[in-house]
Formats: sequence, structure tokens, C-alpha cells
Amino acid sequence: MTTREATLAAWLEQEKQVRAKLAAPGIAGMEALKAGTGMEFLQRIWDGELPSLYMGHTLDFVPVEGEPGRIVFQGTPGVQHYNPLGSVHGGYFCTLLDSALGCAVHSMLPKGVGYTTLELKVNLIRAMTAKTGPVRAEGKIIQIGKQVGVAEANIVDVDGKIYAHATTTCLIFPLP
Repeated sequence: MTTREATLAAWLEQEKQVRAKLAAPGIAGMEALKAGTGMEFLQRIWDGELPSLYMGHTLDFVPVEGEPGRIVFQGTPGVQHYNPLGSVHGGYFCTLLDSALGCAVHSMLPKGVGYTTLELKVNLIRAMTAKTGPVRAEGKIIQIGKQVGVAEANIVDVDGKIYAHATTTCLIFPLP
């Protein structure tokens, strides 16, 4: 088995295990959000205790790894994600990246604190198609302060090719 084949098999198995634990899509609600730290909230989603996200269901991607300051989402782009030109729409890139970036910021927040994206900058480096196979968006924290969080992310395939790079600035605030 080649390195590529081994990586692909590992990625697909990890995704399968995650999907088996996720609950149906829904909205967790403010009380669930306020009940613990950002990382605890995300972990409850991944453990199937809270509903999974609608957007992940819509675009068919899931969180596959997570720790404070680093979150990874995986999806496999298909023709249902195409633009009229015959490649994956930029919105797929942006949504996958925004999810990894926002969750990386969220994973660092204490109990009772939330965030919202203020700015998202995306560089689309190469096209994705249905032949690309699974891709991962890995979001990592650059800096977290009391009011602002900054993170970066890349979308990569099993060969390590980068398809996009993004940065975000998030506003951090006490939850109402």
C-alpha cells in the first residue's frame, strides 16, 4: 500500500467513525452554548450529545479532529458543489474554511463567551473537482485576546496539496 493509499484509507475510516457518532442536524441553543467552554460545547456536538450542524449536513463535511486551538473538518467535494464552469464553487471552499477557522477560535473560549466572524479572507489556490477526493480544512489559532481572535486555515488533499488558504478575525464577547 502506498503512502497516499494509506492516508486516504485512514482519512475515510476516521470520517466514518465521526459520522457514526454525530446526531441529526439541528440547533443546540443558547443554554447549551453557555453551559461550558467552547471546547466542551464542540466536544458535545462531536460526541452526539448535541445536534450536528446543518451546514455540514448540507455541504457534506464533518469535524474529524479537534483540540483547543486546532480544528479539522473533512469533506469530499462532488458535482453537487460545482459552479457553472465545472469545478467546485468558491462557496464550498469558504464554508469549509470558515467552519475550521471559527471552531478553532471557539475552542479557545471560556464558559459564557461567544464569537462572531468579523473578517474572512480566502485565497483560492487551485480548483477542486469531484476527482479531488477528500479534503481537509485545518484551522489553527494565531492569537486569542479578550475581544479579538485571529486564526488561519488551509484546505489540503491526501497528498498534502494546498487548495486554499484563509485567515479570519473574530469578535469575542460575553454571551447574553
